[in-house]
Amino acid sequence: MHPKELRIENYTYTLPDDRVAHYPLGERDASKLLIYRDGEIREDVYRNIPAHIPAGSLMVFNQTRVVNARLLFRKPSGSTIEVFCLAPAGGIDVHTAMLQKSGVQWECLVGGAGKWKHGMVLSLLHELPAFTLTACIVSRNSGAFILSLEWDNSELTFADVLHHAGKVPLPPYLNREAAPADELTYQTTFARDEGSVAAPTAGLHFTPDIFETLSEKEITTSFVTLHVGAGTFRPVKSATMAEHDMHAEWMEVSRETVELLLASIGKREIIAVGTTSLRTVESLYWIGSKLATGNAVNWQDVAVTQWDPYELPAVDAAEALGALVQHMHAHELPKLVTRTQVLIAPGYRFALADGLVTNFHQPRSTLLLLVAAFAGPGWRQIYDYALEHDFRFLSYGDGSLLFLPAAGNQ
Repeated sequence: MHPKELRIENYTYTLPDDRVAHYPLGERDASKLLIYRDGEIREDVYRNIPAHIPAGSLMVFNQTRVVNARLLFRKPSGSTIEVFCLAPAGGIDVHTAMLQKSGVQWECLVGGAGKWKHGMVLSLLHELPAFTLTACIVSRNSGAFILSLEWDNSELTFADVLHHAGKVPLPPYLNREAAPADELTYQTTFARDEGSVAAPTAGLHFTPDIFETLSEKEITTSFVTLHVGAGTFRPVKSATMAEHDMHAEWMEVSRETVELLLASIGKREIIAVGTTSLRTVESLYWIGSKLATGNAVNWQDVAVTQWDPYELPAVDAAEALGALVQHMHAHELPKLVTRTQVLIAPGYRFALADGLVTNFHQPRSTLLLLVAAFAGPGWRQIYDYALEHDFRFLSYGDGSLLFLPAAGNQ
């Protein structure tokens, strides 16, 4: 069956509110861990995850950093309008946009938009450091707004402005305001590249002690960047996936990481930590496939679209990554910066990933579809077990280590 024909009603379950983790545990690595391999389930805790990873494996982490994407502006009347910054407008990549000074155009969601008349300028005053941030509407785009954001302190980048003036963008399903502690707990210990509006939550469990144990077991750790967008929380509202428009996200991967992945194919297991890392790794394969088969006429064509994996010719994984490495060397590209819209759903054939570390996701979500694609029909067994054995769900919840069934690589 083509994923376009999948009915989202077949990928849902009942999630009671008391199973949602509204706050994190006191220790990152104390969360429960479900291990699933070949239809068998075991339980442990995250601090012991190295014991369940094959020695010599390659683990890939998403090092994106969550930005304080919620901004509260004042109308001249004194009332408040909330702006949620989604992504830079105009096709500029996140890294470049975050370094802009004085002004940017950004795609945003606006709470109370009906109260914001076109042409009205809103302001946000910040004291230390001192600056005034203003916002005005440029255009409306599919439910979101393109806003012009300007500030009067030329020493500050947009990343600085968000850091000082914004609030932590907690997922809407937590139904609470961000607390000061969320500044730390809703960020991985290895976060580096600013740009996400949601945390790569599988990585929240990893501590320096875990990384040290992984190293002792000769497990290699590597890092990619995929800036998580708010679309990750958007439920699928259409009856079939054919009508669902998958959100696109910016990704950045160094040439050294692509070469490391290429050298690992067939020699050791590749474990993606988080759905975002998995989407990035698999997107690299499809970019390489486009280059190897001539389906990327120029560098702009390498962006991965929603249906590419189901409509483009597939090639050997080593051939695909080899083509990507060759292209990056030929064009002296130290890193790949592009967008991916890839939809991983049942029917997808995994090219690189052998294992997945991930939290438990919302019903009727594209993240649940990804887990169903990876675990096969066993996804229901996994979620039923988690519900029956007091696992905590969603961003601040417990997680799982899933291994691809043997048939998944065929």
